[in-house]
Amino acid sequence: MGVSRSSPEKGVSVVTVDFPPVNALPVHGWFDLADAVRACGRDTDVRCVVLAAEGRGFNAGVDIKEIQTRGQQALIGANHGCAEAFAAVYECAVPVVAAVQGFCLGGGIGLVGSADAIVASEDASFGLPELDRGALGAATHLARLVPQHLMRALYYTGRTASAEELHRHGSVWRMVPRAGVRAAAVELAREIAAKDGRLLRMAKAAINGIDPVDVRRSYRFEQGFTFEANLSGLADRVRDTFGKEGA
Repeated sequence: MGVSRSSPEKGVSVVTVDFPPVNALPVHGWFDLADAVRACGRDTDVRCVVLAAEGRGFNAGVDIKEIQTRGQQALIGANHGCAEAFAAVYECAVPVVAAVQGFCLGGGIGLVGSADAIVASEDASFGLPELDRGALGAATHLARLVPQHLMRALYYTGRTASAEELHRHGSVWRMVPRAGVRAAAVELAREIAAKDGRLLRMAKAAINGIDPVDVRRSYRFEQGFTFEANLSGLADRVRDTFGKEGA
């Protein structure tokens, strides 16, 4: 259980997340993930990283129970941990391919929205149930996956989009049966890793440099509203009623 690294073939490194039962990461899990991805980027033998997960789903966001138990200390830790994990994927010196199976929710959107490419299982679903959890954030990353008005509708309703929908919008590179997700992601990573390593790192820096949105700053701006909702007591009330006013 936790975050691990493996090297299935030359030039490719796989970072695997495993926090049963649903991959809702505790505070240390986000920082461990950030450290693992950054370590891959520092390794000059690595030319592409695959971000994968064990279990029923790719990621269910933060561990809400930890926040409810430890309060503001855990909230601050989770917010900083998410910011670091998302930035580590986005800023990784080499391309990152996300291998997504099942649900990809909350912080999972931050991870895949920061990645360079996404391979998804045919049953994968993507969404931000943040408003039902008394939180805000990762609209920055959802906006990298779907058009603006769809992003807003998904964000306000908490609904999910299927892998097929994201494939139609061009944000999912390939859809495959669940059992073949990791292999398909490694296949894409292998193709990328066949390029010159130094030039790949230049390409990643160049592409990030022309990004119209400062992803790290934009996400941190969103997080300020999560702090406001918690400090005012609004977040606790929303979590207690599952996001339904008057429930």
